[in-house]
Amino acid sequence: VAADDCPSLNLVLLISPQSPAQTMWYTGVAIASVYGVIIVLGLIGNITLIKTFCSSKSIRNVPNLFMSSLALGDVLLLVTCAPVDASRYLSEEWLFGRVGCKVIPFIQLTSVGVSVFTLTALSADRYRAIVRPLDVQTSTSTTSIVLWAALIWVLSLILAIPEAVFSDLHTFNITSTNESFVTCAPYPHGVELHPQIHSMASFLIFYVIPLLVISVYYSFIAQSLMRSTCDLPVEGNVHAKRQVESRKRLAKTVLVFVGLFAVCWLPSHIIYLYRSYHYSQVDTSLVHFMCSVVARILAFTNSCLNPFALYLLSKSFKKQFNQQLCWCCRIITKHSQSPMHYSTRVTSVRSSNHSVASMTIVNGRQLCQEDCV
Repeated sequence: VAADDCPSLNLVLLISPQSPAQTMWYTGVAIASVYGVIIVLGLIGNITLIKTFCSSKSIRNVPNLFMSSLALGDVLLLVTCAPVDASRYLSEEWLFGRVGCKVIPFIQLTSVGVSVFTLTALSADRYRAIVRPLDVQTSTSTTSIVLWAALIWVLSLILAIPEAVFSDLHTFNITSTNESFVTCAPYPHGVELHPQIHSMASFLIFYVIPLLVISVYYSFIAQSLMRSTCDLPVEGNVHAKRQVESRKRLAKTVLVFVGLFAVCWLPSHIIYLYRSYHYSQVDTSLVHFMCSVVARILAFTNSCLNPFALYLLSKSFKKQFNQQLCWCCRIITKHSQSPMHYSTRVTSVRSSNHSVASMTIVNGRQLCQEDCV
């Protein structure tokens, strides 16, 4: 985890004390609004992705089961971490008490662990499918994949336990203004070695090591795809060519997910490493503030990018995704109709194409509606 992005793992960020209170408020509202957009887009995209994969058997394969688990982790991060983090820009106080200081970091670190370990599992699955395709027949049943996804969640939960144990409310001092504040942090003020160990361990476990493993997998994948492309005959063997292209396309999708994760989370790790080596100081400079805001927003943006990336990369997913959105829009439209609108529906059924047309009278006006099923 870029521990910096979880409220319990970073200090309260302050704009320069000389800034007017009104400017600070508008800045906080603007940043919180960006968080709001990320949360809404992320929840719509990830929930629709999960529903798409669960409802459509035609695209319910091994990678998509892992992607559903990845989306669930992103939903958890957006629901817990993002609103709490946004509140830090609207209030200088920790609003969630000592219990929240222990529970929220635990949930947040779990969700980030699920994300990075699921990406590693996806890369391993692509390695088996492309480099060792004969092993796929015996190791990719739905039950085994669900079991692996559950093991990833259990591992993430175990690794997040120290966050709940050590996180607590601590008092910090701003040397430049001789002010103090209480916030949720993993270690008290004045402790130097523990934050450095914590930040380095987080960087290695939740970023460096998984990306190194993924890089090894993809080096073998690239070599295998290059060999298979060279071995294909110029003419004929259309099925083999299509199979290679399909493998390339799916491997590219997973690689895009990994690239987005690496780019979006690196700034947060860097910021937290910097803070851990200056833990006894509170940096109130505008540069540090802006860098921290950008790093946080990038990290949370990663949790809403995957569904839209998959939408652009996969035609089959795009089709199923559109159908799910259409279904959700119809449900929302039906529930949003005011109870004061009295309607009388006359339905006619065309036997030729079984389409349903309806005539609705709303407040004395006639509207012709066509169901889009």
